[in-house]
Amino acid sequence: MRNPLIIGTRGSELALWQARFVQSLLKDIGLDSELKIIKTQGDRIQHLSFDKLEGKGFFTKEIEEALLNGETDLAVHSHKDLPTEQPAGLIIAAVSGREDPSERLLIRKEAVDNRKKFSLRKQARVGTSAARRKSQLLAFRPDLILEDLRGNVPTRVQKLRDGQYDAILMAAAGLERLELDLSDLHVERLDPSEFVPAPAQGVLALQIRAEDHELHRSLQALHHPDVQACIALEREVLRLFEGGCHMPVGAYAVPLEEEGRYRLVTSRAESWDQSPVGVTVESRHPETMAATAVQRIKGIAPQRVFVSRDLTHESYLRRILEARQFTVDGRALIETNPVTIGSLPDSEWIFFSSKQAVQHFFRQRPTVDGRRFACVGKSTAEALRKFGHRADFIGGSTDTRLTGKQFAALIGDARVLFPQAKGSLRSVQQQLVKKGQAIDLVVYETILKNETPVDPASIYVFTSPSNVEAYFAKNTLPASVKVIAMGHATRSALREQGVQHPHLPDAFDEAGLSRAVFGLSAQA
Repeated sequence: MRNPLIIGTRGSELALWQARFVQSLLKDIGLDSELKIIKTQGDRIQHLSFDKLEGKGFFTKEIEEALLNGETDLAVHSHKDLPTEQPAGLIIAAVSGREDPSERLLIRKEAVDNRKKFSLRKQARVGTSAARRKSQLLAFRPDLILEDLRGNVPTRVQKLRDGQYDAILMAAAGLERLELDLSDLHVERLDPSEFVPAPAQGVLALQIRAEDHELHRSLQALHHPDVQACIALEREVLRLFEGGCHMPVGAYAVPLEEEGRYRLVTSRAESWDQSPVGVTVESRHPETMAATAVQRIKGIAPQRVFVSRDLTHESYLRRILEARQFTVDGRALIETNPVTIGSLPDSEWIFFSSKQAVQHFFRQRPTVDGRRFACVGKSTAEALRKFGHRADFIGGSTDTRLTGKQFAALIGDARVLFPQAKGSLRSVQQQLVKKGQAIDLVVYETILKNETPVDPASIYVFTSPSNVEAYFAKNTLPASVKVIAMGHATRSALREQGVQHPHLPDAFDEAGLSRAVFGLSAQA
């Protein structure tokens, strides 16, 4: 083994940071090293977007050739840039810990509109050259104007500051590694379960020659097998789709609390200007999960879907399903009537468990100065955003009891106001431990609509226990149909009506619902 080791790396600020980071790790295990800067095809060609570059390995081929030729001993890559198949004679000897895999929208402050999805004003110009990012952005915000963006991280940020774009979309990991001062910009984090990242995003790969057994043994001290288990699922998805790292494919795997069980969220579009489809697979058999996800996406077949929620043509769920020729009947089976509120009791927090609670509360123009906001899920948080407020806490589980426990751990003994429906189940309030900490405030009541029976569908989505009650007042469900329940309370209501196996989506938002519908549509 050569001493010092020669590390091959690109010359961008981010690539050099990554290489120097690995240098420091190597020094910790007693290995000295030097850097060798290598220019790649992706560095030389700056005038084309990624989807117009030919072949694969735009940022890796030349570095790998230097490794094979013996010019270097080790290559440091952003794992997401690597093709799924290693060149003959090379292996990934170790992977780093995973930094935040999410995306960040950097927005010029004059282009911020907190009432809109992703805090972007209407028809904002967004810079990105990644097909995956383009397809997902347009799915959520079809009004956006997308423009190609190339260059290293500081160059891209400067182009934004110079006014060439209203916003740019970048990986969080790169921004965090460089510790750039972004105080003059609005920074919006995009949840990876909603906006699905590239496979292996946020992970570094340490590549060596397969024959360098001694170096391989030494690098095991730097290897993170838990991270490898997750990104192996993500990269297998990419391999099975036979796409390079710049194809419109997203994959994000996480271990679940139940030991040995994983969740894999997958998103794929035919091209950057087509809506992506996504599915979620959960299993304790990771060896089959990627194949299952790919098979479901390839096997999606148009269905008639009933959703117990009023869905406008602007609804993400309606648009994403109709783009794949699904027929969508979206209508609430209940009506909500406002209940007048007076002056608000004192509280540090206000917690919303539904979009209806948000709407009925703020339509009465209450004074909320100084209070913090919490929401049961992202759909409720989006409703809050439309009234000009941001949630400081957003639940990430379809089990409101778990959400309540997470919220209770955050707030300590702070008092919380709960605007809610008359007769609410109070699932979150019950998780607060201090007596008198939860203050109930009825802001609306529900009544059953005098609706005609629902036309038969193949997949039924129920969004609340009240809508379950309203549906079964005039309808029955054939045993053969597939049913999705938005949360545990809704699932319990369905089981009381004799529905044995309602399916739970992986997230309390329309992206999670769409993945559930697509997944069920592909099952035999």
